[in-house]
Amino acid sequence: MNNVYFRLLRYPRLVLAVTLLLSVLFFLVLKKNTRMETDLDEYMPQHHPAFVYSNQAEEWFNIKDGILIAVENADGIYNPVTLQKVIDLTRALQKMDEIKKEDVTSLYTMDNIVGTESGLDVKSFFRQVPRSDDDLTALRASVRANEMVYGRLVNPDETVTVIVAEIEDDSFSQAFYNRLLDLAGSYESPEKIYVAGRPIVEGTMALLGPRDMRRMVPIVIAVIIFVLLLVQRSIKAGLFTLLVVLLSVIWAFGLMAGAGIPVYAVSTMIPVMLIAIGVADGIHLISHLRLFLLENPETDKKTAVFDMVKEMWKPVVFTSVTTAVGFISLVTSEVYPIKYFGLFTAFGVMAAMAFSLLVIPSGLLVFGLPRWKNTGNIEKSYENRLLNTIALRVLRHQYSTLFITAVIIAAAVFGTTKVWINSSFLDKFEKTSDIVLTDAFINNHFGGTSMLNVILEAETVDAFKQPRILRAMDRMQTDVVGSLPVAGNSFALSDYLKRMNKVMHADSAVYNVIPDTRELVAQYLLLYEMSGDPENLWKVVDTDYQKANVTFQLKSDNSMAMNHVIEQIEEHKPALKELGVTVNYAGSGYKGLVFTDLILEGQIKSLFMSLILVVILLSLMFNKIAAGLIGAVPITITALISFGVMGLLNIPLSTTTALLSSIAIGIGIDYAVHFIQHYKTVAAETGDRHLAGQKTMQHSGRAIAFNAIVLIAGFLVLLASVFPPNRDLGALVSMNMFTSFLGTVTIMYLLLTVSNIFIRKNPR
Repeated sequence: MNNVYFRLLRYPRLVLAVTLLLSVLFFLVLKKNTRMETDLDEYMPQHHPAFVYSNQAEEWFNIKDGILIAVENADGIYNPVTLQKVIDLTRALQKMDEIKKEDVTSLYTMDNIVGTESGLDVKSFFRQVPRSDDDLTALRASVRANEMVYGRLVNPDETVTVIVAEIEDDSFSQAFYNRLLDLAGSYESPEKIYVAGRPIVEGTMALLGPRDMRRMVPIVIAVIIFVLLLVQRSIKAGLFTLLVVLLSVIWAFGLMAGAGIPVYAVSTMIPVMLIAIGVADGIHLISHLRLFLLENPETDKKTAVFDMVKEMWKPVVFTSVTTAVGFISLVTSEVYPIKYFGLFTAFGVMAAMAFSLLVIPSGLLVFGLPRWKNTGNIEKSYENRLLNTIALRVLRHQYSTLFITAVIIAAAVFGTTKVWINSSFLDKFEKTSDIVLTDAFINNHFGGTSMLNVILEAETVDAFKQPRILRAMDRMQTDVVGSLPVAGNSFALSDYLKRMNKVMHADSAVYNVIPDTRELVAQYLLLYEMSGDPENLWKVVDTDYQKANVTFQLKSDNSMAMNHVIEQIEEHKPALKELGVTVNYAGSGYKGLVFTDLILEGQIKSLFMSLILVVILLSLMFNKIAAGLIGAVPITITALISFGVMGLLNIPLSTTTALLSSIAIGIGIDYAVHFIQHYKTVAAETGDRHLAGQKTMQHSGRAIAFNAIVLIAGFLVLLASVFPPNRDLGALVSMNMFTSFLGTVTIMYLLLTVSNIFIRKNPR
């Protein structure tokens, strides 16, 4: 043990004072600079080719995420009161600083392309609210006859109309979100007003994330206090252990805030993680102290405390380093929330280690040792019949243990083949929550609230004036929307041209097709540019008619739905390629899909990286490669089981559950380190592998059992989260803690015993 460390402990009051002072500074930084980030674009590496292209395409076609405000009147929207509300809501949105006037689309602002005696005209559906029955009937007829509006802005049963307000990515704020909700609420009755769209989902997460964290932290603290008192049987020991984890949370978030890193949705779980994980060191330290005091009841506090740190500093450091490695492996992910979660959780774990080795000993030296009742029978006090039974039966039934383990691994491997990835923001909410129900309402009545932008690029200028290319585009739209229920609608240059061709032929449905000649296409487009607002046209095609934007509306924002649509689009690639047209993707929907791929890629990298590093560290710690391999067995099995259960229970891999393997490895390896360290010590002293196993079960086995109980209790608190993925993570990590503990005291113990790696052939 480093002499500097022992010298430092000779000034316990100074240690406590400096630690608390620095913690106050970290807290002040945290309070001043903490901010929440839910903008999906900020989750992504902007240098990634998919995002570079998507951002470029968004500039070409002014692609933005839209806020959808649906106005429902069960008796029908074609009445003066409802239509006036549509006008008033449209104007109110246009006046908001966060929204440009031209980016609000409603029945009031939408262009109506009609044919006239002199050619083509573009006018509004109405400038003032129609009052008479004849005017209302005429408006209804105009909407029904316009395929660009009917089913898009007005639903088929004509009880709902939608207003779309597009905003910039950086325009959304909590204050803006609240103003939108207040605006919608002020126009209700008898109409119902629904607010949805991706920015609303992100805004709701920004509201609920911190609120959920504030609610969860007191609960987990209360649970940890109760369990600590139960296993440590000392208020003083429990308070010191809890102080360690609270300080580690403050330091982790303080450093994050000081570095200018925002709090992402997944970051809100860091306090729960550190509170649950950080108690492990304290449990092992206090467990050793209690055993020492039972064996040496007359010793003074200084001797007891120094024996505790002398004997336990190495396993505490080893376990903290290996736990931090499990989390630090997440920095391989290109998804910023996961990367920063791993980095700052690892820092928090190391801070908890430092506080455990400084604050707990210093606190005991200043405030005195915990008091436990001396049973007068040390062996009985520390004997655990369950652990003894496990030790005996594992050795007695070696082949059965190996067979059962093999069966579990096989089932887990099968389950992993069914794991799927999901980047859906909506799936982070309860199925019965207002935001999910609102989104479902709009999806049921319209094309969908999620968007996929398909960017078509041709080799020559004016390519998208050629009928054969436009027909290929239209076939792709018809095929995707017609064959996939999740694809509710599409919109592109082809829709403009079909509408213009129809109205120029007396609204005959026969002519609701792409014009036959390039000249006729060019003529229609020229007429539209002269008669209407050409800015609308530039959202679907560039000014050179060399690039086109096809927007698909989807009724789900999960990656499985997006993949189905893209697979269908990909089938049209060969035909488009023959016409000299390439296909690419853009928009927030596609970014979400790339997001899922990055999650999977990062998960695989971090899993293998953490396993390799853990094996190397364990091999170095115990000077044997075999020890590293054996120590990695329980966490490897645990990781397989966790993913197997996810696959079998249809729990998707998300930004939250993607943390699972690193958590399982980072925390689960603690058990192996403590167990192997004590087994090695006793085996070296006695040369008897069976005695080494029994003593290790009663010393480290008991401590890791307590540790597992506290961790399971702490992570089960996540079941109270408002976010379903958090609840899934809490249940899965709790299961992991149990399987890691069980794997350590069964299969790993068996491998240690059978391999004889720490038993000298000729012990003295």
